Amino acid sequence: MDDLIHLAEHHLSLAHRAEHGRSAHLFLHDGPLRQSVIALVAGAELEEHSAPPAASLQVLRGRVRLHAPDGRATELTSGQVMRVPQTRHSLTALDDSAVMLTSVTATPEPVVVYDTRREPHTA
Repeated sequence: MDDLIHLAEHHLSLAHRAEHGRSAHLFLHDGPLRQSVIALVAGAELEEHSAPPAASLQVLRGRVRLHAPDGRATELTSGQVMRVPQTRHSLTALDDSAVMLTSVTATPEPVVVYDTRREPHTA
């Protein structure tokens, strides 16, 4: 079991010492499911990157802004959670912040069931 508040505070202290002002830790890895704590000092950014097949972002501490390439931006504060858009995006810390990223890195292939009496169908 992990204590998210402890992980957030620990990685925020590491982010303050890091050259780029950020620190991250993958604390849960279960099949395609991933959960990470990402800490960013005020003004630090995660540059534009692609989204996984499914993801959410929950602010554990601070205030962040999620930027989409079309110019839209969403500001989130401590306690808020949102679905990560399926487009390239970036994230900026407006205050010293820690977020939890939950992502699914793959989607399961449909299971094909064969019955010699009928056509194949997906389950």
